[in-house]
Amino acid sequence: MALSVTEIYRYPVKGLSPAPVETIVLAPGQGLPLDRAYALALPKTAFDPAKPEWLAKTHFLMLQRDEALAALETSLDPATGIFSVRRDGTALIEADLGDADGRAAIEAFFADYMEMPEGERPKLVTAKNHMFSDHAEKVVSLINLRTVADLSGHIGTELDPLRFRANVYFDGGTAWDEFDWIGSRLRIGAAELEVDQRIPRCAATHVEPGTGRRDLNIVKTLTQTYGHYDLGVFARVTAGGTIARGDTIAILD
Repeated sequence: MALSVTEIYRYPVKGLSPAPVETIVLAPGQGLPLDRAYALALPKTAFDPAKPEWLAKTHFLMLQRDEALAALETSLDPATGIFSVRRDGTALIEADLGDADGRAAIEAFFADYMEMPEGERPKLVTAKNHMFSDHAEKVVSLINLRTVADLSGHIGTELDPLRFRANVYFDGGTAWDEFDWIGSRLRIGAAELEVDQRIPRCAATHVEPGTGRRDLNIVKTLTQTYGHYDLGVFARVTAGGTIARGDTIAILD
């Protein structure tokens, strides 16, 4: 069966909600536009937006440690910069990330929500052309839905693929085929990518999307079942172009 893209997501703020897109333009050496463009840095994290450097996820609010983030529904309007937070359908805050007062309001909200010590709050950070990815390079993550289904069968419950917070989800072929693509080039729509490495999973995958409950030990199950704790692959964009839902994925070599 042909490989085809079923969903495309970006995550405007690291650790917060996915934002689905129908089509998006990829550029060489870059991730998805607006993917992990913002992060909530811990109070002691030093980040200079004028000279941005990659920092490990432990410097930020993140699902691996801060599972309560998954209970929030967040969205960012790229056209206006308006960021909103809801929980169980109830609006909690709306603010303009392009405005200092708006950013301060978001920081104060998350300090309260995460029950941070008095006088401490996270710092909402961003920098031009910077990506707060868990990977030191700017990459696109891909998840094979057949692989998720195979893991679901071993666990005995249907997994929400969004546990794995990928950019591109695809269907077709067989489970775990993507691990054979390391070093290969792919064409998706008008873009070309080179598959770089397998994605090692962490405790963020233990958190149920939408509830914030730690309900499964995905890392332990992967290790005991398959002898590793990897799922999905990272790829680097080598030739830019538009990708879209429904696009075929072609393996070029």
